[in-house]
Amino acid sequence: MPGVLPRAADEAVRGLLRARDTALLTLTGSGDQPPVTIPRDPAREAARRELAKRMYHENDPGLFQRALNAVLDWVDRLLAAAASATPGGALGLVVVVLAVIAVLGALWWRLGTPRRQPASTAALFDDRLRSAAEHRAAAEAHAAQGHWNQALQERMRAVVRALEERALLDVRPGRTADEAAAEAGRALPAHTDRLRAAAREFDDVTYGGRRATQASYERIAGLDRDLERTKPVLASSAHSTDHNTRQGAAE
Repeated sequence: MPGVLPRAADEAVRGLLRARDTALLTLTGSGDQPPVTIPRDPAREAARRELAKRMYHENDPGLFQRALNAVLDWVDRLLAAAASATPGGALGLVVVVLAVIAVLGALWWRLGTPRRQPASTAALFDDRLRSAAEHRAAAEAHAAQGHWNQALQERMRAVVRALEERALLDVRPGRTADEAAAEAGRALPAHTDRLRAAAREFDDVTYGGRRATQASYERIAGLDRDLERTKPVLASSAHSTDHNTRQGAAE
């Protein structure tokens, strides 16, 4: 028997035998008395004390190994349950998993890496001064080649430069797209939301790593065309309108 059982198991058997003999002597009071049957509870307690000795647990797996085994067992049970609930068993589960991965990959490719909405911290224009017409021409050239990122950026610059040329915005080096949209919205309140949306798209493409599309470019190009035909709301007119409104309410 010792040659077949592992050493720890052999020692456990010997320990149980010793525990049995100890329990017999305790119950009979002498080794010369006839053997008696050991009650269940004392035998169980003696076996528990014997097996709790450190010598029987020297080769037990460590805490990390036990935790790893528990996780692997949980994953195995989870996969088994999913396979049993999926039509086609394990093969059906593999097909479902591959389909989910394909959908996630398509979304990742289409939308890009999720990022926090960036704050525009860099200037809208570079050091080279160009007119709104030059920015529009550059935007159309990029759009013709399908370079939507550059096309969108140039069209947004055309929007802001055109407002500067119309004296609706002061020419100020270092202005950001967000600042330009906020300032232009005061003179063109009907287009405030579209200006802010255009600034966000410019920031997403320029600083956020997003990819522009033809649709996003067309939105800003349409805004550019509409702004050219829109008359600004002058500060004096706005003040007069507000004064008349308050006066009418008072009457």
